[in-house]
Amino acid sequence: MRKLLLGFLMGAFATNAFADEVAIDMWTLDPSTHERNDFNPGVIFINPGDTVVWTAKEVGHNVELLTGAVPEGIEKFRSGFDKEIRYTFQQDGIYAYKCLPHFGLGMIGFIVVGNDFSNLNSIKAYRYPGLAKARAEGLLSQLDQMRKETNENVADVD
Repeated sequence: MRKLLLGFLMGAFATNAFADEVAIDMWTLDPSTHERNDFNPGVIFINPGDTVVWTAKEVGHNVELLTGAVPEGIEKFRSGFDKEIRYTFQQDGIYAYKCLPHFGLGMIGFIVVGNDFSNLNSIKAYRYPGLAKARAEGLLSQLDQMRKETNENVADVD
């Protein structure tokens, strides 16, 4: 009976045994890119079960998923300020996120989980305010290029 229980427990935890952590830095002025109000990197690809760790390199930053620019069924998420933030992504799709006080100044990023671009149209249709619009266009262009290069499990979403 113990062997059966041990086998069950090992199997239950095996799905996340090899999950990765991916780091994103939050900057007011990014020294590597000289961009203001920057998530670096701005676009990442991860697998379901991976955890993203955002670290505020300067004060005044947080992370919030953009309602209407995440896969369907994802609950709202907003972190506190000036903390290390951890979020484990379980559902495939594209997630757009922002720093609440710097959103209009262009502080946004995108995470693609499971190489799934099925909600790309809703990400493109989102109304990004102020400088976030230009930043989104640049990041979405990068994301589109990466999508075309990988061309795995991608439906035509154009």
